[in-house]
Amino acid sequence: MNIAEAARRAGLTPKAIRFYEAQGLLKPTRSANGYRAFGDADVHTLKFLKRARDLGFSVEECRALLALYHETDRSNAEVRALAESRVKEIDRRLADLASIRDALAHLVESCKGDSREECPILDDIAGDSEKKRSSAA
Repeated sequence: MNIAEAARRAGLTPKAIRFYEAQGLLKPTRSANGYRAFGDADVHTLKFLKRARDLGFSVEECRALLALYHETDRSNAEVRALAESRVKEIDRRLADLASIRDALAHLVESCKGDSREECPILDDIAGDSEKKRSSAA
């Protein structure tokens, strides 16, 4: 099948498929005229990559997961370690987002939304919030 059909079946774009090929994660055969030819195994690999990326794994982690998937006497501990690492990274990012959300919510609460010249949100973004507080004292 051609790249468009493989993309449709895998739920990806042709551009994503070319990217995975360039990264060495996929090696479709080439026809005599140089066009990529994809088989069912390629589509399976593409679906695997899509799901792994949807779960937040990096390209390098996908490379490791694919290698482990194809290795018959792998240790599932390696797979688990990769997944645990991903969970820890997601937890860290969630904590960062919660902190950002709290800071922004505090700024929204401090802004009256009126026509005053001062805006606590813009002042904070500009780094002027401390200057305004100290000059008001």
